[in-house]
Amino acid sequence: MGLFDFVKEAGAKIGIGESKAEKAEKEAKAAAASAERAAEVAKRVRDRRAAAANAERLERISEAKKSTSLESYVKDLGLEISHLDIRFDDGRADISGKVADQATRERVILAVGNVEGVAQVSDEIEVTADSEESQMHVVQSGDTLSAIAKEYYGDAMKYPAIFEANKPMLKDPDLIYPGQVLRIPADA
Repeated sequence: MGLFDFVKEAGAKIGIGESKAEKAEKEAKAAAASAERAAEVAKRVRDRRAAAANAERLERISEAKKSTSLESYVKDLGLEISHLDIRFDDGRADISGKVADQATRERVILAVGNVEGVAQVSDEIEVTADSEESQMHVVQSGDTLSAIAKEYYGDAMKYPAIFEANKPMLKDPDLIYPGQVLRIPADA
């Protein structure tokens, strides 16, 4: 019995186990692969952030265009409102300005609110003359101005009052549609 000496790493040379160099090379490859994966993940994160920032920028531009088109629409209807400012954001239109009477205020709100894409209207419109607020009616399927007049005034023949109250948004008393909001003035 005795003590036997062996050359270290001889097993790797004869195909058993791995040498320090092989082990180091393997670890270097693993580290390089890990660094590549980390770089890919970082690139995807940067790309996603850039895409999100671009989408947000495009949304701001789109909302600014919608704000401008809503202001033009109100002006084109001939509604008298000074210092008109409309800010559109995520389906909500915030309106400010100054009008002479409550009827004009309500017409501006309805004009903007009945535009496709506008789900809510918030107003900070200043009214110079005191007057009574109108009721609002959401048109249901099958509604007619006559039926609405009968419901609110008890007289179907008072439908012209509703039609006039909703000009210039309404151009024909027979052309109303479900979901549209109409002014129902108190004095008919």
